[in-house]
Amino acid sequence: MAPSKSERTKAALIDAALTLFKDKGFDATTMRAVATEAGVSVGNAYYHFDSKEHLIQGFYDRAQHDHREALLPVLETEKRLEQRVVAGIDTWITVMEPYRAFAIGFFRNAADPSSPLSPFSSASADSRNGAIELWKMIVNGAEDGVPDNVRDILPDLLWLFAMGNILFWVNDRSDRAVASRLLVRRLAPVIVRLVKLADVPALEATVNDVVGLMGDLKRLAPSGT
Repeated sequence: MAPSKSERTKAALIDAALTLFKDKGFDATTMRAVATEAGVSVGNAYYHFDSKEHLIQGFYDRAQHDHREALLPVLETEKRLEQRVVAGIDTWITVMEPYRAFAIGFFRNAADPSSPLSPFSSASADSRNGAIELWKMIVNGAEDGVPDNVRDILPDLLWLFAMGNILFWVNDRSDRAVASRLLVRRLAPVIVRLVKLADVPALEATVNDVVGLMGDLKRLAPSGT
């Protein structure tokens, strides 16, 4: 099915914004410049995106789609939890690599809790929930066993781990983000070993504390989580 005119306009605005972010940086790019680059009126640009920050949400949606498409073939063949965790972040890094040079600009804004770019904001609920759904797929498809007492919260914890890795990636200046890739490859086996310990009787109280904390945080989080 061919994309609608509205979808084509949104795609053109996102493409234009990414071009300008690369050439001028995030902070120096204006919605008027994006509209001009895309060949649409300023009013039309604001019709589709309320602000430059909301336009980046459109980019997040596209990146999430591309990440999913890159990840699914790996998950079809890789059934070990450790390698599925590595793939979850490694494929994201690959998808985002073309944008790394200017990513620090909009991630700086994402660090502001009041910004719609914040991964914890209500405006980011769809992309956040979509990312957690991917982590659920990673966890539920692992054939080496995930203890039942942490299965439900593990996708949320892995998403938080991914957020930490993204922060590292933003500041990573190694070629092709090899340091970020090394980080996840070294930490993934540690995470899996800790997961495997979750059903050890001596750790039951600690695991229950973590599960309870995650439940409380989700109830207190912004609407839409």
